[in-house]
Amino acid sequence: MAQIKKEEVRDAILAASFELFRDKGYNDTSLPTIARAAGISTANVYVYFGSKLEILFTLYAPWIQQRLDQLDRSLARTRSRRARLEKLLLALWRDIPRDDNGFSSNVIQALASTPRDEYNPLLRELFQGRVSSWLAEFLDMSSREAGHMAGVLLMAFDGFVINVRLAHGVGFNEEMAQMLSRILLGADETST
Repeated sequence: MAQIKKEEVRDAILAASFELFRDKGYNDTSLPTIARAAGISTANVYVYFGSKLEILFTLYAPWIQQRLDQLDRSLARTRSRRARLEKLLLALWRDIPRDDNGFSSNVIQALASTPRDEYNPLLRELFQGRVSSWLAEFLDMSSREAGHMAGVLLMAFDGFVINVRLAHGVGFNEEMAQMLSRILLGADETST
């Protein structure tokens, strides 16, 4: 007999998973723990999701999209290219990595243990595309150059995400953002 999926059960799985991932991390959260927190059996989790990784990406896609949309609105309200670039760097390397107890670190943990053939790059491509379009505007780059630069920024994003979890990790700050903006835009450029 086929099981009927219930939206409230799916929502309970996602809510429990978010709290557990946020508080304990991906590696220290098991499907039985998620099931217990959602008030269902482990087997029932598989009715709704094929894996713990699928649950994580179901949560992370709207989570990161919301932050990118907020950043887009904030960048649109900022006039100078230098200030926009600094805001972008601070968001990517300080603010988003810290959000929700370093929630992005769950993706790093998950991908570190995921077989290469199970990785779906759609989320990275979305993220990189958004960053690339901002860079093309701020730095007067071709879309190809901006795409390459966005890839570099996202690799650094991964590093800053990991550092949020470390006791003595390297944090990104406003002074660093100002320095990089001067380098990327040119030291002589005014705040246009």
